[in-house]
Amino acid sequence: MSPAPRVSRRRLLGYVGSTGVGAAAGAGAVLAVGAEDAAPASTAPAPAVPGRTIEPWGAHQPGVAAPQAAVSELVALDLLPGVDRDALGRLMRLWTGDVEALAAGRGAPGDPAPWLSQPASDLTITVGVGPGACRPGLFGAGPPGFGDVPPMRHDRLQQRWSGGDLVVLVAGRDGTTVAHAVRRLVADAAPFARARWRQVGSWNPTDPSGRPQTGRNLFGQVDGSGNPQPGTPLFDATVWVDEGRWAGGSSLVVRRIRMDLDTWDELTRDEQERSVGRALADGAPLTGGPELADLDLAARSQGRLVVPADAHARRAHPSLNGGRRMFRKGANYTREVETEQGVEVESGLVFLAFQADLADQFVPVQQALDESDQLNEWTTAIGSASFAVLPGFEQGSWLGEQLLA
Repeated sequence: MSPAPRVSRRRLLGYVGSTGVGAAAGAGAVLAVGAEDAAPASTAPAPAVPGRTIEPWGAHQPGVAAPQAAVSELVALDLLPGVDRDALGRLMRLWTGDVEALAAGRGAPGDPAPWLSQPASDLTITVGVGPGACRPGLFGAGPPGFGDVPPMRHDRLQQRWSGGDLVVLVAGRDGTTVAHAVRRLVADAAPFARARWRQVGSWNPTDPSGRPQTGRNLFGQVDGSGNPQPGTPLFDATVWVDEGRWAGGSSLVVRRIRMDLDTWDELTRDEQERSVGRALADGAPLTGGPELADLDLAARSQGRLVVPADAHARRAHPSLNGGRRMFRKGANYTREVETEQGVEVESGLVFLAFQADLADQFVPVQQALDESDQLNEWTTAIGSASFAVLPGFEQGSWLGEQLLA
């Protein structure tokens, strides 16, 4: 049964946001709040714009390959009872209008506070679908290899950070714009789905001079050096589904990884570097060369392997995993946790892995790491979720159209 939510003017605008009048719908909605609601204009000289406005259209959702953002927020949602294929189509049309408007920095259709959306915010919004929504009557079967990630021996998963029928990943340069976009998307989804979990994190994607850098996790490691580079054939083969209904899409695994910083800090620098196989200073392989050089897995010094047999970078290396790899991003988080001993601070990483085939790429590599990885002593996965990333859409089309129409 399809729920019949009351369609407000804002939602009506959202439904038509990408059907050839998207720009007009968004602009009209901004105007609809009235001049008296507009934020006062500043008379200060405009500084140089540090970010960019990322168009949402194309064969792929742009947030996947976009550079790592300073702020990332993910919200997983559960579909309400009775939501069917037609209702999902209405939600996707509504979200498409939101995505087009928010990415342009003009506020979602009917947005009561459009001034919280800013252009040139590097804003991207990526939408995915969980295993529960990849079934007949909804999105149909997911892309090849898509499904739940099987439990790992070291996992200590909590339901509050796991699962979900839908996900929106909002990333950008500015936390205020990101938070506002999330709020609008969740509010507009209310007739169809309710929020299940929310995860927020930050990253430092640029050096002090503003040049792009790989960034560090809270262990101080340069994290992501082995990634395939967007725009290359290797990246395309690693990340994108290349044929079938999901062509242009991908799959996303979200792992919430708690990190024991206190015991990590007890290690010597040599022990920390050997646990991963890379130098802390710049992320370069312990076997030499710059950060992006490949590891020499055969290198020895004084009779022992330079990169230990159970170092993280060795265990995850494609040459030891049948060529399998993934494209990873991360967001550091801290939060206060109530315990019997009082309030404690939990630290960790919201780990994101994009790959074309979850079962053939992510799962075998993760199982190898679960079997033997020095970092298992200081890291624990406490959340896990998987989502099929929808293919991109063109102007006049809408998210998921080829799967739902």
